[in-house]
Amino acid sequence: MTSDDTHATEPTFTPMDVASRATLAREAMAAAEVDALLVTNLTNVRWLTGFTGSAGLLVVTKHDLVLVTDGRYAVQAPVEIASAGSATNVEITGHEQQKIITGHIGHRFRVGLEADHVTWSRQQVFANEWFHHHEALIPTIGLIDRLRRRKDQGELDRMAHAAAIADAALATVLPMLQDRPTERVFASELEVEMRRHGASETAFESIVASGPNGARPHHRPSNRVIEPNELIVIDCGATVDGYRSDMTRTVSVGEPSDQAQHMYTAVIAAQQAGVDAVGIGVEAIAVDAACRESLADARLAEAFTHGTGHGVGLDIHESPRIGNRSVDILEANDVVTVEPGVYLPNVGGVRIEDTVVVTEPGAHRLTQTPKTLVL
Repeated sequence: MTSDDTHATEPTFTPMDVASRATLAREAMAAAEVDALLVTNLTNVRWLTGFTGSAGLLVVTKHDLVLVTDGRYAVQAPVEIASAGSATNVEITGHEQQKIITGHIGHRFRVGLEADHVTWSRQQVFANEWFHHHEALIPTIGLIDRLRRRKDQGELDRMAHAAAIADAALATVLPMLQDRPTERVFASELEVEMRRHGASETAFESIVASGPNGARPHHRPSNRVIEPNELIVIDCGATVDGYRSDMTRTVSVGEPSDQAQHMYTAVIAAQQAGVDAVGIGVEAIAVDAACRESLADARLAEAFTHGTGHGVGLDIHESPRIGNRSVDILEANDVVTVEPGVYLPNVGGVRIEDTVVVTEPGAHRLTQTPKTLVL
């Protein structure tokens, strides 16, 4: 493996428009009839402020953004927020978190909570101790999460670079398959190579599923030796400045069986049908249907056992969802995956996945690794 230090050169990206996000949040709050919002999900805190710490609560009101965190981030939080261009005030606290937050919210009557991210026990504390004098606690659903869907150019730059890192890392390690490594060793080398190419971390735990293990869509790499002439599903992604990529390729060292080649040809066609269906204003369910109809033509529809895709960004799974029950409509600058697969017990699996940007012409692929079955 190469140890060339040039892999880790820090790229220059378009700045993200973090400063405008508070305005978007306030508009969403007004539509939800919320006077103040308590943001507890750390990914949403990061998106609104630029703060990347592991502890913090954010108060959003009509005029203020206030991040309340602890002494570990007394230096980090102001630096990150200033660098992001966010007009956020920072309060450092030890045991007075409740007092500081309720003080900033004041006597506003309707306080919004992130219902998707607050446990029942925590909601009870908020209702009975923190905000019991207020008129109502409002359970908001996806209020900030929906705003994160449409990526700005700075976010797209980071995701494109994360995709390029995964492409380069996979190209570097694929020849290792000739040496019959275990799934676990190959996955480890792939993840190390992504870091060598500049990833801050992997986007998720890489999937390497060989032979019959490929019939498990979320198989975890094992000590199974990867053998010639069998299908190998490789699902990986990199993270750059918090933003993630996601890609799956299926390969074989040598010619696999006729059945395996039929599966591969069918999934390639289905994935292309799904990508071709992507566009602004398209129902996400229609993208899923395009993949399923293509696989039905190959008599493999029943072997496709999961949704076609999902949004990607600061989280590896976020809105919109692409599945047969999705109600989402694709919008400009959504970033989504298209990843049909077929899985046959005792045979293996095939999945092909790209991360794409929804644009006016259709889908712009961020992941560029060639779709070649036989190495």
